[in-house]
Amino acid sequence: MADTNTLDQADVVDILKRAGYLMLTTAGEGGKLLSHPMSPQQVTDDADVWFFVGLQGDQAVALRKDPHVNLAISEAGNWLSVSGQVQFVDDQAKIDELWNDEAGAYFEGGRQDPNLGLMKVITDSAQHWGMTGGKLSAVAQMVKAKVTGDRPGGGSATTEL
Repeated sequence: MADTNTLDQADVVDILKRAGYLMLTTAGEGGKLLSHPMSPQQVTDDADVWFFVGLQGDQAVALRKDPHVNLAISEAGNWLSVSGQVQFVDDQAKIDELWNDEAGAYFEGGRQDPNLGLMKVITDSAQHWGMTGGKLSAVAQMVKAKVTGDRPGGGSATTEL
């Protein structure tokens, strides 16, 4: 991102692709919000995100009742919030394409585990807050602001996806 006051779909895709983990927030019983750490398996050029999920867990139960989610990424000087809706996908070929050793640690039955589910978050908008210059520059700006009492630089932008 060249400017922290602008955001486009390519910026969102880039940030999502760099994220090893993110927080996925769901609405549970009575609207209670719960966040789960998740590892994106793939990010499309449309900013949609694929995940493996345990079909028998509370998270999947909540998502079947209300598919609206938020994806949140935080790193020094940059924060991204993406809203979207979950779609469960029954596609063994896609599971085979995305399968990796990390997923194998969570699903004892491997690619054929009956608890293994595949979900796609179809994103619709994103909000970014950030500082220019990457992580090191952001940390330096925050330290300087703390010492001087000034506000750190940066900006915020929103985009429809």
